[in-house]
Amino acid sequence: MPKVKNRNQFLIPLLVVMSLMFIWNLSRNINDVLIPHLKRACQLTDFQSSLVQSAFFGGYFLLALPVGQYIRRFGYRAGMITGLFMAALGAFLFFPAAETRFYPLFLAALFIMAAGFTFLEVTATPYVSVLGDPEKASGRLSLAAAVGSVGATIGPYIGAVFLLHTTDTPETVVQQFSPSQLADYLNAEAQLVKMPYLSLGALFMVLGGMLFFIKMPAIHEEGEENVRLKSIFKFKHTVLGALGVFCYLGAEVGIVSFLIRYSKSLNIEGVGEQKAALFITLFMALVLVGRLAGAYFLQKVNPSKALMACALGAITLVTVAILSTGYVSIFSLSIVGLCTSVMYPILFTLSIKNLGAYTKTGSSLIIMSIVGGAIVPPLMGLISDMYSIRFAFVLPILCYAYILYYAQKGHIIR
Repeated sequence: MPKVKNRNQFLIPLLVVMSLMFIWNLSRNINDVLIPHLKRACQLTDFQSSLVQSAFFGGYFLLALPVGQYIRRFGYRAGMITGLFMAALGAFLFFPAAETRFYPLFLAALFIMAAGFTFLEVTATPYVSVLGDPEKASGRLSLAAAVGSVGATIGPYIGAVFLLHTTDTPETVVQQFSPSQLADYLNAEAQLVKMPYLSLGALFMVLGGMLFFIKMPAIHEEGEENVRLKSIFKFKHTVLGALGVFCYLGAEVGIVSFLIRYSKSLNIEGVGEQKAALFITLFMALVLVGRLAGAYFLQKVNPSKALMACALGAITLVTVAILSTGYVSIFSLSIVGLCTSVMYPILFTLSIKNLGAYTKTGSSLIIMSIVGGAIVPPLMGLISDMYSIRFAFVLPILCYAYILYYAQKGHIIR
């Protein structure tokens, strides 16, 4: 396990890292609003607009391991600073992208921002895990995740204020525009992204500059010079844990992505799309509540047993949702948020346990697994097209079943 000097001086470093987690989660979840906005501004198909998530998650997947090597060589502090400046660069690229309304440039900007967030995520999570008593690492990570959840909840609302504050012109009206009117309308829509992303870029620059002057404890791993990238695969509990993170995020994103469609398929009287969206709000609110509670309880219970209980709860709730109808079905899916709330901090803690010099590389492998959020939802969509939306929720059950296996046996270090 990494060793940290001056263990009585953890408060400020923890506050700094948690602030970063708040900011990048806020920024990342503006994508939920950005997708329909760019679809309109750049006149995209559904497939083209979905490339927003592909570009973003692609940044995590492709760069996580190289970022781990960079951090191993230059340290956690340098990784955070580099990540903030890179995220700022990506945010600033939204200005020329909006000026030209060139969609590939928007995607490039998102990819670069995601690359910056990869630096932050690879550094921040293991940093939090070692700033204090190792036995209470899950609790600290759960609190940090709760702070990130607040940012994730606020992000879409901030995006809506900036990007969706104008009256949406009906498509039938847009189709009647002359070429010059259409160009003016689309350019005006594209301009709306400037303010939020330029503001984020400036904030990233300020935070990166501040880190040059804030004292951050150095973390040292014995023998880190001898670590090779491929060496992490000899740790079975880490590799299996990374697959667990893949399943966790894939299932969570999949459930939230299809919650509105599923609620509409239930034909509940008075529940349209707008009201159905409230179930997503409930899901995310329960994630936040669970992480706040987990910050306390995970310091007092065995992490693997807590993960087992969460996985069993999620399996039960999704099964009830599939087999029931009406409000029972939709509320069962919404309550899954409470079960998934602490899965990530527990999975991460168990996965990097006893890695020593391999901690940074191991955390990179785990961060790569975030790509599950980009793979599982399309698979659910394919199942829905071939069979039914109800049957598609069998896939999250399989994901949670794997997490249950990891909690029972997969996490054991051999």
